[in-house]
Amino acid sequence: MNSHNTQQVKITTADPSALGLFGLAMVTLVASSQKLGLTDGVSFILPWAFFLGGLAQLFACVQDAKHNNIFGTTAFGAFGLFWFSVGMSWLIQLGAFGEELAANADPKQLGVAFIGYLIFSVYMTIGAMETHKVLFFIFVFIDFLFIGLSLSTLGVMPEATHMLAAVSELIIALLSFYGSAAVVLNTHFGQVVLPIGKPFGLFKK
Repeated sequence: MNSHNTQQVKITTADPSALGLFGLAMVTLVASSQKLGLTDGVSFILPWAFFLGGLAQLFACVQDAKHNNIFGTTAFGAFGLFWFSVGMSWLIQLGAFGEELAANADPKQLGVAFIGYLIFSVYMTIGAMETHKVLFFIFVFIDFLFIGLSLSTLGVMPEATHMLAAVSELIIALLSFYGSAAVVLNTHFGQVVLPIGKPFGLFKK
């Protein structure tokens, strides 16, 4: 009589949210400097958009999928692809793909895309209530960012809504740096070095 022994191998992967939040922090910091008028142009935002906003968050997305974390997978994946799309739109506007493509660029289509991401970020904000408070407030200010981007791009009170987007983006950067540092240091030292706040507990007890 043959006996079969089954062995299970568990592969442990590190929490990728620290890298994902760092990528978000870097790209929003650089992009907000342009919106606030501290820097000019988007040419030097592009590398940070593609590599930190895009690749770093997509990597975090794939790793979160291994953790069976649908929230992190969706959030990092969607925002990683957002920054690739924004970077591509800037390249089109700058004429990198030819004058004809640049001439056919309608900024209002970006405004419509921002509305789509506003819808996405609103329901993700609801989900973030059951993660931790730092991430929740990051999403709250992402909501304000997309409100500002949508309205300013569509020409609704452009100066005020542009400033709303700029300030919100800077706050997102600062909160994301804090969130990234908290994940790294709290995990590394095995204790709470930087508190991130408990979930609200409205949906999960």
